[in-house]
Amino acid sequence: MVNKKNYHHYKRISVIGAGAWGTALAEVISRQGNQVNLWAREADVVKSINTSNTNDLYLPNIKLSKLIIAQNDLNDVLDCDLLLMVTPAQFMRSILDDLKGSLSKEVPIVLCSKGIETKTLSLMSEIAESIIPNNPLAVLSGPSFAIDVVNNKPTAVTLACKNPAIGKSIADSINLATFRPYLSEDVIGAQIGGATKNVIAIAAGVVEGQNLGDSARAATIARGYSEINRLAVALGGQEETLAGLSGMGDLILTCNSETSRNFSLGMKLGQGLNANEATNNLSSVAEGMYSAKAIDKLSKKLGIEMPITNAVNDLIERNRSLGEIIDDLLSRPIRREK
Repeated sequence: MVNKKNYHHYKRISVIGAGAWGTALAEVISRQGNQVNLWAREADVVKSINTSNTNDLYLPNIKLSKLIIAQNDLNDVLDCDLLLMVTPAQFMRSILDDLKGSLSKEVPIVLCSKGIETKTLSLMSEIAESIIPNNPLAVLSGPSFAIDVVNNKPTAVTLACKNPAIGKSIADSINLATFRPYLSEDVIGAQIGGATKNVIAIAAGVVEGQNLGDSARAATIARGYSEINRLAVALGGQEETLAGLSGMGDLILTCNSETSRNFSLGMKLGQGLNANEATNNLSSVAEGMYSAKAIDKLSKKLGIEMPITNAVNDLIERNRSLGEIIDDLLSRPIRREK
């Protein structure tokens, strides 16, 4: 039960990161009737949003609310009572470093980036806790394509926060009939589900690109889900969380649609392109490329068996033959399913 004395409806909400997902979240917030400050690194994105209410680079042909005001200076978005961080995972640390001296310690931060830092193997929450330890944290994750969200297609996500009152306040402040957050306190599980499913989506894309069949893709998804569970539990996450939106839900979505950047990347790799060729002309980051490297190291450090994740990293980082990698996976010893 949430104590009503601790309840707060956030109205001054800012979003850092004007990629497709950050822009979509700003649009969701604006539909509550409140102005949203949206920080973008690119000057042309700021100009596009403020002059024509469109984000031509990341969400072309989508008309945005006039309540979204784009900013190019971080200080112009920090006078808020709730902050959503939607930067690529590998830039989370540097952006938090830049804002730490200017953001009030009372402002909750919602981490919306799905990834693991490759240099330190840190989760986004661990990075935030090391830089801004006094700000309340929440994690937003789940099956949600930006294009569906801005087009008012029904979407459900996980909102994980260790403080139930703050979690409920955040959920109510961003909730729409077509954008429904489900509450959790498992910030670890929500993050592992979001980061690792991107790697499995690359593997599913490779299966599609190789024309190995729907049965092989289903097996990849199922065994990939087992890998996600093993890693999450080892780090203190809960299996219940992984069975929900931020685990199984997100995994199903990203492994079954070319709208997923990671699935599309995997398809190109499966068709014989190398990583550089497959990512050429991409305007948005396929986070699974970086997460594969981090999770490969993390799994070996923790002694966790994650053969699909390891195989994806071998394909991207070590440029091993795709045929050799597939043969290795198919020739693994028969064992009990778990």
